[in-house]
Amino acid sequence: MELVRLEHAVIGYRTPLLPPLELTVRAGTTLGVLGPNGAGKTALLKSLLGLLPLIEGRRVLPLGRTPRVGYVPQRDRLDMSWPLSVLDVVLMGRARLVGPIRRYSAQDRRRACDALDEIGVGDLADRPLYALSGGQHQKVLIARAIAAEPELLVLDEPTSAMDPAAERMLLELVQRLKSAHNLSVVLVTHQLTAVAGFASEVALVDRERRMFEVGPAAEMIDPHRLGRLYGREVHVTQVDGRPAVVVE
Repeated sequence: MELVRLEHAVIGYRTPLLPPLELTVRAGTTLGVLGPNGAGKTALLKSLLGLLPLIEGRRVLPLGRTPRVGYVPQRDRLDMSWPLSVLDVVLMGRARLVGPIRRYSAQDRRRACDALDEIGVGDLADRPLYALSGGQHQKVLIARAIAAEPELLVLDEPTSAMDPAAERMLLELVQRLKSAHNLSVVLVTHQLTAVAGFASEVALVDRERRMFEVGPAAEMIDPHRLGRLYGREVHVTQVDGRPAVVVE
């Protein structure tokens, strides 16, 4: 089942960033989006979610509606000085379910607390947002996304500035949530090895090279394709049964 589809879509801010592209997000899949800095990955994400109007082409909603989305933005785009508690932040994920007039109910608060418990940070509910570590902050944002009861979980570079162990733990958490909630996932990242072992489909994006390719991960995590994407020699090998990618 398809959740959202871009047909002959030209994306960009007034001027095109990429050639016309076709992209489909299907139920139960994980789409990894790869590309260098400034490649157009976030613009592609916003176009897919309907936040950035297409210059040409169309965005199709096979369900007859926009799928429920849980969105985890880039950490460096958030104001950490907000005078909000962790529970306040997670409750924001319920806003679309509650509506613009109603107040949060006891059930909304219970769902928000359940999301924090599921992520493993239930003890942080009353703590101010600014007092969190980077890893805790990211988990709270994922809890907010889960509190929205999404069909599609979208993460924009969720492992940036994380060490390899923390990155692996976060991706394992997302994989567990995907199975527990029957989610589709779109993951924008720079972490090639993470995507290689995590995504079922991969999109390669680079506006400088006018490049957009999408397909099964096994085909796209290819040294020649990745070499064209990054303009460098790339090696793909297996470590403990998982693909590992090294850029020269």
